[in-house]
Amino acid sequence: MADIRVLEIKESVFADNDRQADALRKELKEKGVFLLNLMSSPGAGKTTTLVKTIETLKDSLRIGVMEADIDSDVDARTIAHTGVKSIQLHTGGMCHLDATMTGQGIRGLGVEDIDLAILENVGNLVCPAEFDTGAVKNVMILSVPEGHDKPLKYPLMFQVCDAVLINKTDVLPYFDFDMDLVKTYIHQRNPQAEIFPVSAKTGEGITAWTDWLYNQVKIWKEEK
Repeated sequence: MADIRVLEIKESVFADNDRQADALRKELKEKGVFLLNLMSSPGAGKTTTLVKTIETLKDSLRIGVMEADIDSDVDARTIAHTGVKSIQLHTGGMCHLDATMTGQGIRGLGVEDIDLAILENVGNLVCPAEFDTGAVKNVMILSVPEGHDKPLKYPLMFQVCDAVLINKTDVLPYFDFDMDLVKTYIHQRNPQAEIFPVSAKTGEGITAWTDWLYNQVKIWKEEK
């Protein structure tokens, strides 16, 4: 019986992507651009939270946004109304962005006049977590209606994120969501993760989140 060759394609793809991500991080560092990768499931409130974030920080930081979706330009138009630079990225059916695609978005956005570039990744709790985009920090949004058990079901997403925003706290009275328990589950997956309960609708908790983000950009810019 002939031997069968087995090619570790997945590992090879990830290794190549990691090299591309490191190269993009270096390029952006030289330009003084902090790249944030924002992830969540569909409907968790990424765009609404992003609008609140921009409104709070746009007088302190020059911000540009890349909106990634399979189709449509709805989110990019929403962000454009905040007055910051924004573009829409179509993934052609793919459920994530990798470093090469993010680099294409960066060049399309133009970052010569930007301090903070934000990638709003495709809504998905699985695929986006697997690919390094070249971001300085990864952040995810978990909404109250999704349930407090998500860190148990989607471990990688929580493991790769530096901060977790727990959004839609204004509807806590209507859902069986245990805030203390979700924090415990998140820290089981990632003891270093910062956790920010927020309501993008009411603005509750947004300042704590934006203060953290602003300080991360400031610290990164001061690093040699």
